Amino acid sequence: MNHPTDKDLFVKYLQENKGIVFKICNSYFMNKAERDDLAQEIIYQLWKSFHTYHSELRFTTWMYRVALNVAISFYRKGKSALKEADPLENYMNLGFTNETDDDLEHEHETNRRLLHQFIRELDELDRSLMILFLEAKNYKEIAEIVGITESNVGTRINRIKEKLKQKFITYKK
Repeated sequence: MNHPTDKDLFVKYLQENKGIVFKICNSYFMNKAERDDLAQEIIYQLWKSFHTYHSELRFTTWMYRVALNVAISFYRKGKSALKEADPLENYMNLGFTNETDDDLEHEHETNRRLLHQFIRELDELDRSLMILFLEAKNYKEIAEIVGITESNVGTRINRIKEKLKQKFITYKK
């Protein structure tokens, strides 16, 4: 009987959850080369620390924790200045009305780009919280990933959302 090796298990988990790596890379860099470098570093660090993963913890929780720490370290090392990345999908509907579908689509795209720009301006912890929040992670999961209390997660996210709304209001004036 064949038993999966650590390598097989790692590849399986990574394949099932590769979107996490892409989303984090896109949240930090627009430039493809920089995203690729960060993705490679995240995957390397995930493999290097795979022996520390314990099955009682969800793999995605562990993966987010490692990937976000790598992204923050990568950023802090000055690999690149933050640049525009692909916008986050379907987060903030500001209630603008438009006459045509093309206008509506353009306005929505502009709002997504602005949202992502505003998120990039946040400090590392707040940026990580918003990435996880936009991934529809619940407060408990976010708390486990970033290492703060669940109530702190809720408080910080509410403050961040208010800050982002104010930035939209100021921008639209």
